[in-house]
Amino acid sequence: MELWYTEKQTDDYGITAKVKKSLHSEKTDFQQLDMLETVEWGNMLVLDGMVMTTEKDDFVYHEMMAHVPLFTHPNPKHVLVVGGGDGGVIREILKHEQVEKATLVEIDGKVIEYSKKYLPEIAGELDNPRVEVQVDDGFMHIAKSEKAYDVIMVDSTEPVGPAVNLFTKGFYAGISKALKDDGIFVAQSDNPWFKADLIQQVYQDVKEIFPVTRLYTGNIPTYPSGLWTFTLGSKIHDPLKVKPERFTDINTKYYTNELHYAAFALPKFVKDLTE
Repeated sequence: MELWYTEKQTDDYGITAKVKKSLHSEKTDFQQLDMLETVEWGNMLVLDGMVMTTEKDDFVYHEMMAHVPLFTHPNPKHVLVVGGGDGGVIREILKHEQVEKATLVEIDGKVIEYSKKYLPEIAGELDNPRVEVQVDDGFMHIAKSEKAYDVIMVDSTEPVGPAVNLFTKGFYAGISKALKDDGIFVAQSDNPWFKADLIQQVYQDVKEIFPVTRLYTGNIPTYPSGLWTFTLGSKIHDPLKVKPERFTDINTKYYTNELHYAAFALPKFVKDLTE
């Protein structure tokens, strides 16, 4: 008998993957957590029925979340990741030697625990001495922080369950307060095929708070539609004005210096969401 996992991404559309076996299934204090071993994508982390990351394509999301803001900021020493318990964004952050400390605030400790066990290539840097891991509410951590970080990355699930508050204007205002005077933040902002209204709202909320607001994209095949967006808010620094000498040689599979600029060239139907 063949076993298949299907994520119903809308009421009328989904993706499906052949499963070798279920590695772990648990109802945590915050969400349903499943680890699956799939034929096509390797081990896959699923939260509340939504694919979060896989061994095969994780690098796209994590590289685009981390390297765009870190190469935009001229001297990112202190970085915060809200969510991201799988550790992929942390792994990418540590490729930047200027970063002295990366703080991860993940509300669900079980995500960290089972990512370390079943996704070691993704979560392998969570024990790095430059990393501080806090199992805590990222929304409250932001509310208690003031001018503490150079860069903040919001690596959340879609706006359901514990992540709902991470898509509010009040949260973005809190991020602005938690950033230093030249700080930058980036958040995943879903896909334009099924969540156009969400992208439009997030972009407008961020634009009202940050002088520089940009939307950029990446291709992530296991995420709804494959076309994913990130919304960046900056107090001073513009990712489109990064000088070529700012880039350093790091090991990536998706992100390149050229792609840094090209990711901001939006299809018209996506660009229309920012106007």
